[in-house]
Amino acid sequence: MQIRRPLRPLLRILKARSVGLDPALVEAEERAARLRQQRAAEKRRAERRIGLMIALFGLSFVAVGAKMGMVAMQEPVEPRSAVHAPVIINQRANIVDRNGAILATNLATASLYARPQIMADPAGAVAGLIRIFPDLEAEKLEKLFTGRRTFVWLKPKLSPEQQQAVLDLGEPGLLIGPRELRLYPNGAFAAHILGGTRFGDQGVRSAELVGVAGVELQFDEYLRDPANAENPLRLSIDLTVQSAMRQALEGGMQLMGAKAAMGVLMEADTGRIISMVSLPDFDPNHRPNPPVSGDPADSPLFNRAAQGTYELGSTFKIFTAAQAMEAGVATPDTMLNSQAPLIWRNFKIRDFRDYGPRLSLRDVIVKSSNVGIARLAMGMGDQAQQDFLRSLGLMERLPLELPESRLSTPILPRRWSEISTLTVSYGQGIAVTPVHLAAAYAAMVNGGLRVRPTLLNDTLPPTEADRVISESTSLAARDMLRQVVVRGTASMGEVEGYEVGGKTGTADKPNPQGAYYEDKVIGTFASAFPMSDPRYVLVVSLDEPEIEIAGEARRTAGWTAVPVAREVIRRIAPLLGLRPNRNNETSGTSIVLTRN
Repeated sequence: MQIRRPLRPLLRILKARSVGLDPALVEAEERAARLRQQRAAEKRRAERRIGLMIALFGLSFVAVGAKMGMVAMQEPVEPRSAVHAPVIINQRANIVDRNGAILATNLATASLYARPQIMADPAGAVAGLIRIFPDLEAEKLEKLFTGRRTFVWLKPKLSPEQQQAVLDLGEPGLLIGPRELRLYPNGAFAAHILGGTRFGDQGVRSAELVGVAGVELQFDEYLRDPANAENPLRLSIDLTVQSAMRQALEGGMQLMGAKAAMGVLMEADTGRIISMVSLPDFDPNHRPNPPVSGDPADSPLFNRAAQGTYELGSTFKIFTAAQAMEAGVATPDTMLNSQAPLIWRNFKIRDFRDYGPRLSLRDVIVKSSNVGIARLAMGMGDQAQQDFLRSLGLMERLPLELPESRLSTPILPRRWSEISTLTVSYGQGIAVTPVHLAAAYAAMVNGGLRVRPTLLNDTLPPTEADRVISESTSLAARDMLRQVVVRGTASMGEVEGYEVGGKTGTADKPNPQGAYYEDKVIGTFASAFPMSDPRYVLVVSLDEPEIEIAGEARRTAGWTAVPVAREVIRRIAPLLGLRPNRNNETSGTSIVLTRN
């Protein structure tokens, strides 16, 4: 039973009257007591509600914190959409050179698409788009905008000026969506190495970037992995050296009237490619379409340095000399029969000029005697020649990180007969890429270790298990190559203070009928520097060079490829940190260079 406080306390009132007190004071006192009780009850209710709210907020914060902790401890995964539409991953890692310079990156841009069903003025939209994009066809746009299609792609990428021009048209059916564009800030400088990308799966909010050639295709999976967004692909090339070499080759190609030019610069002791140029080239920001007719090798997309195989002429003579010295058959001073011509059945081997009846092995290389080197190769036999060339990687597919090099298998004689042994000794009848040649020359000058050419910067140098010739044979080969520049066919290749050595090669160019052109050659200079401590190997080749000097057309490598290679070395040596020692005479003696 509820007990309530009476509104008028009669007993107290009667008692107050009996003693002469005012009863109204008693009632006022009772009202004040009831008010205090009511306020105390309301305060307790408010305190209970506030406490409950504090508890609820506290539990909420604990739940959120626990969830954040659980998420932080989980392995990162790519978020997936709840709908059935495919997820488009538009992230792509950067590509940088050995020094961290950007070679390929992403740029925020926009795409243009149309929704014809919401267009206010299709005819006006067509006229406006034709003004902005002259390559679009008005008739085709009219059919698209007035047909039954509800969605039309118009442009995969827009410049800021084009975006503003489209917005100024005021057409609600023309819509712009954000996306990323692959940007190559250096243009054509490393086009054949980088390759290029295209758009894969596309949506109105994003588009997939997919590699189509070069390292963009070779490492497509790595570059597209979101986990590698902050880990760029680092290549072994040096952008400044690549730029200088391309400019020198381009100038040389024009000066020599050549159809094409190619160059490879490689670290002699590791096989890392610092620069690789193939001209003509292209801008990967605007990659052209592959040719549908004609010779694919005539396309600027064709990588002549790592994809094209060529007979590289007398550059092969040093391999025969090294094989003989390694086998103990000859020394640099061994005298060889150089009496020309060398007749094998109905085949005659001649020299560029008459060098007399006998030459030392050193002078066979210096003067580039086909007859002398062929007789040396004939004495060692075809199997020994094949084994030695195979040990240098000259009979295998090019092991380079480019998809285009997968088909770069050397072209070898169908039947390795005795005549094949003779011609291969001076670089005819066997075709390899310039990168093949650069790697083989590295083994000749680096102390005898075979290197694997690579475009990656984090590869390991060769070990003793990769030895193909002894250090003494390598030292003798280096001396021969140095003498070729000092007093032989590459005398125009000397760069003061950098002690260049190398071997020229002028190979007749095959024609489609299986014979050789009479007036077309491929001139090559395979070189290394500085020869006292070889750091770099450089191969320069010109396709169909010809220069007129003193009223006579000159096509040999000594007049064409050698001067171009000299200009390349003159430009890139300081960029590589090599300081010339100008206190030494340019002779066959060793020149000691200091390294930075």
